[in-house]
Amino acid sequence: MTVHETLHARTKQYARDYSWKSWWCILSTTFLLTAAVAGTFPILPFPLRILSSGLTGLLMVRLFVIYHDQQHRAILPKSRLAELYMRLYGIWALSPSSIWRSSHDHHHAHNSKLSSAHIGSFPIMTKEQFQNSLPGERFKYLFMRHPLVILFGYVFVFLFGMVINPFINSPRKHYDCLLAFILHLVVAVALVLLAGWWTMLLALIFPRLLGCALGSYFFYAQHNFPGVIFNDKAGWTFEKAALESSSHLKTSPLMGWFSANIGYHHIHHINHRIPFYRLPEVYHEIPELRRAKTTSLHPLEIVRCLRLKVWCVQSQRMVGLH
Repeated sequence: MTVHETLHARTKQYARDYSWKSWWCILSTTFLLTAAVAGTFPILPFPLRILSSGLTGLLMVRLFVIYHDQQHRAILPKSRLAELYMRLYGIWALSPSSIWRSSHDHHHAHNSKLSSAHIGSFPIMTKEQFQNSLPGERFKYLFMRHPLVILFGYVFVFLFGMVINPFINSPRKHYDCLLAFILHLVVAVALVLLAGWWTMLLALIFPRLLGCALGSYFFYAQHNFPGVIFNDKAGWTFEKAALESSSHLKTSPLMGWFSANIGYHHIHHINHRIPFYRLPEVYHEIPELRRAKTTSLHPLEIVRCLRLKVWCVQSQRMVGLH
């Protein structure tokens, strides 16, 4: 066996959650998120309300990654209560379980495959495909990968991509997407009527803009970074795709907490049953995983990632259009 082929087996001992710790993470994050939302109401001075709004957005990222882990059955796999709670959170977070599971499971099974990279992820075209495509196809492709689409992921990635479009395309399968859309509107209207426009913006809109922008960029940079490798059927292996097509997005300890260690994405793709709070443990105990391809939230690194547009078959790397 090669090193790549044994990595999954070597991580299996870490693919076990501690129920008390999983529940502590869920409940403590929920409590902090509820307190942060309460802080956006007119009970506090306006500067503190703005601070609470930003904190709400960051805590939404953390709880979303916890939701992501539970949907993978990495935490509390046999708990019906956790499943119910996380399904409800998925509806609240504009990422209902029906669409999240189907698209994200496909993404994990086909990570780095050029023929199906568009499902559950940002689309990938080869340079030749892009040059031979119709103008409308080029526009759609570049639009979906545009930095402003990532920045306003609240609208384009979540509201339209995860809620409206799936329901329109398959209403019976994705009825929970309709529930998410209705709940979002009801909460927005209720906040305006009960506490005013500023409270609605601070409690709902601004946190979504921040949280969804961060979430969209995390997902983009995890598979669109300098040094990423894409393959198709020939030469593709699960472990190779995890190590060569998934980044280790380095963050500060604080952002690592808010993002629930999602930066260790290459390890998550090696074994998605490892709970998020055990990913640093795996990283430090398996030396091969410390040689992953990296990126970060440094502005220059963000620009480097966002400049990548198409896959060049000749040079075997992601390149810009010029």
